[in-house]
Amino acid sequence: MLSWQVGRVKITRIVEMDLPVPAKFMAGATPVELRKLPWLYPHFVSDDDATLNLSVHALLVEAPGLRLVVDTCVGNDRRREITGGEPMSTPFLQHLGDAGWSRDGVNAVVCTHLHVDHVGWNTMLENGKWIPTFPNARYLIGRREYELMSTVDDEEQQAMLGDSIKPIFDAGLVELVEMDHVISPEVRLTPSIGHTPGHVSVIIDSDGERAVITGDMAHHPCQLAHPDWSLGDHDQTAGALTRSRLFAEWADQPILVIGTHFATPTAGHVVRDGAAFRFEV
Repeated sequence: MLSWQVGRVKITRIVEMDLPVPAKFMAGATPVELRKLPWLYPHFVSDDDATLNLSVHALLVEAPGLRLVVDTCVGNDRRREITGGEPMSTPFLQHLGDAGWSRDGVNAVVCTHLHVDHVGWNTMLENGKWIPTFPNARYLIGRREYELMSTVDDEEQQAMLGDSIKPIFDAGLVELVEMDHVISPEVRLTPSIGHTPGHVSVIIDSDGERAVITGDMAHHPCQLAHPDWSLGDHDQTAGALTRSRLFAEWADQPILVIGTHFATPTAGHVVRDGAAFRFEV
């Protein structure tokens, strides 16, 4: 499994599944346009120029006094559109153990936003009941995100709220936070709206070194070259503005950018490239 050291903070990637997505799902990402970005190959686009390589993974952030899980993937035993309507049975918890972590040892969980592939392992099925996967954790959910996304009239969204969000509320583990919430001296949230109305990213700053965990403010590195390209943004205009703003802030800086859906090698640096940007790994 991949890991990165940022000052005193260690970040480890736990992959739930690889997720190849037809490029046609992202308007503008035609084979001709993708081939104009040779730095996307071979990691992020297939050789046929028709598939964007994505990943669904959680990120374990270990800082002094903190064991934080950022985004909890899809989870087992759920029928979701992203899995073809079939429940998964993955060794996610085994991989957590392989990283030296335990369910009981996690003391915080952050969901960058409330979509099915970012909240699933909030809970797990035990004896027919959904229980918190991390019983000693504070589950940090954006107040604005929860207020807006909990009202979405969509069958799958409501199912997700029922099996992945309600049980942690019932257990008294949820803390609704603002979009600039400080988790620890080294870890804080920052607003990155557009994909959802209350979307946040995670900033790590330790001993003069910096990193950011994107969440879904960007799904794929091709969006560095085309911030206006969108994959399911709730507000496409806001999403494009957020990408342009944050990529400009991170460009040509020693800031490790870890993409929540970026395929292996997942992390790299934003570099200015003409009027836009590219991703160097």
